Amino acid sequence: MASENPTSSEYISHHLSNLTFGNHPVDGWGFAGGQKAAEMGFWAIHVDTMFFSILTGVFFIWLFKKVADAAVSGVPGSLQNFVEVVIEFVQDNVKSIFHHNNPTIAPLALTVFVWIFLMNLLKLIPVDFIPYIAGEMGLPYWKIVPTTDINATLGMSFSVFFLIIYYSIKVKGVKGFAAELSLQPLGKYFIPFNLFLELVNLFAKPVSLGLRLFGNMYAGEIIFILIALLPFWIQWVLSVPWAIFHILVIVLQAFIFMVLTIVYMAMAHDEHEH
Repeated sequence: MASENPTSSEYISHHLSNLTFGNHPVDGWGFAGGQKAAEMGFWAIHVDTMFFSILTGVFFIWLFKKVADAAVSGVPGSLQNFVEVVIEFVQDNVKSIFHHNNPTIAPLALTVFVWIFLMNLLKLIPVDFIPYIAGEMGLPYWKIVPTTDINATLGMSFSVFFLIIYYSIKVKGVKGFAAELSLQPLGKYFIPFNLFLELVNLFAKPVSLGLRLFGNMYAGEIIFILIALLPFWIQWVLSVPWAIFHILVIVLQAFIFMVLTIVYMAMAHDEHEH
């Protein structure tokens, strides 16, 4: 950190800052955090967010491929059992919500659920542990939970948004999709008003999807950081029950993101009479 004995505000600010790579208007290209990172502009990259997002994604692929390669038809092991339960859980949700023929939706839902769960799970690592190791390695900032970075959550939600647009046009055609946006809910005599309502509704989907995940994870992160500022014995009294409660939040937020993704994909495949 910037000083050996930081104030509470410095401590909080440090733990909420990403290690950022970009072009600073004064210092040029390089790594920074805090206010300097904010001055790097839109094209700066949050290195820690990218690192842990990719790390959890690679771990997800490796784990599920390992289980698939070692799958047996007899009595499965505990890891295979767990993976099969997760897959069946996702499949049941897809079948109950998505009533169209698209083999991409179930893998998409599985990826969304497991990947977000793994990124959220990093929150249970003590807040000072990874930043301390990073500091010893010469990294002044190192934030580990990607879903507490609005860039990551909006990146995922707008990826879902682009899939909504893609499947809406693929299933309904450009004309059908345009008619859906302009002729509902009040018919052809209110096209400007219909278009305004439908576009607001369309763009609200990715924004609300990303902000919901970010808001819940960011709030939980702040509480963990505030608990870490308390005397040591109070930390244990508060952090353990909060961590146990937050396990539910971690799973619930991954589940909500997955379900809404499936719902939006189903809506993109639905065809309406105009």
